[in-house]
Amino acid sequence: MSAPRFTARGRVAIAGFAHSPIARRADVPLGALTVETCLRAIADAGLTKDQIDGFTTGALFPSSGGRALVDGVHVVSAAWLVERLRARPRWVCGFEGIGQLPGAVILATEAIASGAADHVVVHRAMFNPAGGYHDNPMARADGAAQWTAPQGFWGPPVQMALPYTEYMRRYGATREDMAAVVVEARTNGAAIPWSHWHGRPISAEDYLDARMIAEPISVLDCDIPVTGVGAFVLTSAERARDLPHRPVYVAGYAQGHRRPANGVNVWSLDDLFDGGRAVARMLWDNTGLRPEDVDVPQVYDGFSPFVYFWLEALGYCGRGEAHRFVRDGGIRTGAGLPVLSGGGALGNGRMHGVPQMLECYLQLSRRAGERQLPRADAGLACQAAPSLGGVVAYTSEPTG
Repeated sequence: MSAPRFTARGRVAIAGFAHSPIARRADVPLGALTVETCLRAIADAGLTKDQIDGFTTGALFPSSGGRALVDGVHVVSAAWLVERLRARPRWVCGFEGIGQLPGAVILATEAIASGAADHVVVHRAMFNPAGGYHDNPMARADGAAQWTAPQGFWGPPVQMALPYTEYMRRYGATREDMAAVVVEARTNGAAIPWSHWHGRPISAEDYLDARMIAEPISVLDCDIPVTGVGAFVLTSAERARDLPHRPVYVAGYAQGHRRPANGVNVWSLDDLFDGGRAVARMLWDNTGLRPEDVDVPQVYDGFSPFVYFWLEALGYCGRGEAHRFVRDGGIRTGAGLPVLSGGGALGNGRMHGVPQMLECYLQLSRRAGERQLPRADAGLACQAAPSLGGVVAYTSEPTG
């Protein structure tokens, strides 16, 4: 472990959480579900609503179906939440970009470390609209889209199929190899009460028989759109020590901003790898950690190939080696590197980084119950593609 560049390391901690049930369609409006979940998170942290003086979120609505957004219905902004809670915060902010939950955690961490707020609620609310999630509403394709959309190159599943195909052809990976990723995620998600897939693991045969969306991406290579809310309370390390639960400390972070070199939103495998390695270098420099220091590396898996890309970007595998690592049991919880011990997106539903952050918190705070890992002193919570999203590191002790 080397000296970190992140000067706030160990000064900010997660003090509590709450998670709503995850469902394809919720029985209550998203705004009401968010209010209830955030109030439970505040209570879990041993605080009252009046003690919360900061609110933040990333309220991106990822559907590309051309729907008009209504705050409190399709998304829940920090400002909307403050108004409905009748709170009087000193600090309210929102993150815009890719990697919404890591971005919101970064904003909250900086606010607390600087003294702008004492106790901050970070939430992520996800809504699953009726109809086709990624239907293309275009009547005309302008700009870069004119070179892709008319040919059917539209939406994330199709965009992910291209670099995944490149990976398979370049390194000899097969869909049988990927079965180990999806089966692992669903096995672990099936053990989590709030998961959409609770009690519903799958077999490798189920995966291989799944309906294709954009070959080689099948429906089971994609996280399922859901409605649900995750909420966390962050505060200073000093305050957290006086609250009911064992704190989990923010050790640093990194964000990616690299766009495809071709300018038409078509990711190549080299774009993803080179951008991901740059993010990993920032992460290790900011935190002082190294891959071998991390016990709970929760990689993002909104699409199953992301698991390969994050493993290689972070340095757990050499380039082109992740599929063999996975195939040989390298990510099997209890026997290998537990990168999907919390089920991830494939094992919970499309909660945009909440499963990764929550698993770090539960494991490092020793609140994972029967799923508790024997060693959980440092964790990583990743979101989105390694070249474009974000990653936050956490520790069980406030090492400086």
